Amino acid sequence: MSDTDSDWLALRGRVCVVTGAAGGLGQAVALGFARAGARLVLLDRKAEAMAGVRAQAESCGAEVLALACDVTDPDSLESAAAQARDLGPCAVLVNNAALMRPGPLETLPLAEWNALLAVNLTGYFLGAQVFGRQMRERGGGAIVHVASIAAHHAQGFSGAYSVSKAGIVMLSRQLATEWGPAGIRSNVVSPGLVVTPLSQPFYDAPGVRERRSAVVPLGRIGAPEDICDAVLYLASDRAAYVTGDEIMVDGGFGRVLMNLIPRPGFEAGAVAVVR
Repeated sequence: MSDTDSDWLALRGRVCVVTGAAGGLGQAVALGFARAGARLVLLDRKAEAMAGVRAQAESCGAEVLALACDVTDPDSLESAAAQARDLGPCAVLVNNAALMRPGPLETLPLAEWNALLAVNLTGYFLGAQVFGRQMRERGGGAIVHVASIAAHHAQGFSGAYSVSKAGIVMLSRQLATEWGPAGIRSNVVSPGLVVTPLSQPFYDAPGVRERRSAVVPLGRIGAPEDICDAVLYLASDRAAYVTGDEIMVDGGFGRVLMNLIPRPGFEAGAVAVVR
């Protein structure tokens, strides 16, 4: 991103909070904000895990505060928000912290169900509540929630994952309607197939990357930077009249369902005969 592009985003000097900042998507988003000149508050359960991204962000000239924070704990979030005030009131919150665990619903323990929802959904609600108060004080702000295409396409044997992501989409819409009068926008970015530390084990299996790439219209698996670009847009003034919406960043993957159904005569290269 060039300096001109960064100015175009109008994020320079704004306090941007990123949860799950030690993860693959969180790191990419944090560095995107750093290059755009934002002040950064990085939140993750383990502060030491953010050392690398903090160093990279600071090398871009960004002011950075990295704090240990459990997004499922209201007191932990309140403490982080109080410390974040050292940089100024929150202008942007990126709800990104997430868990993904396997498990069939038939035998899924309630504790597993609750643990995943606590991070993937309740944590987003709590983060919005806590940092939303600072946004009101400054006269507005932007919340960007990272969901998934799994919010719209049930991902089997993944416990509460799809349920949590679908909940994020509706949470964002409700926040948009309730908080719009306060100048607070709320939107969702839903990644498709993306390589991150969370999903890397899938791609380590032989042939998985090739098979997955083959069903994506753009012919490749996404990178964290693809998600970052959409997040920065929704966080910026370029999206000042966008709220309650969702951007699918999936290379067209969510639109290929009909292409997976056998239809003799309609394959690529087939000649259609009109009668």
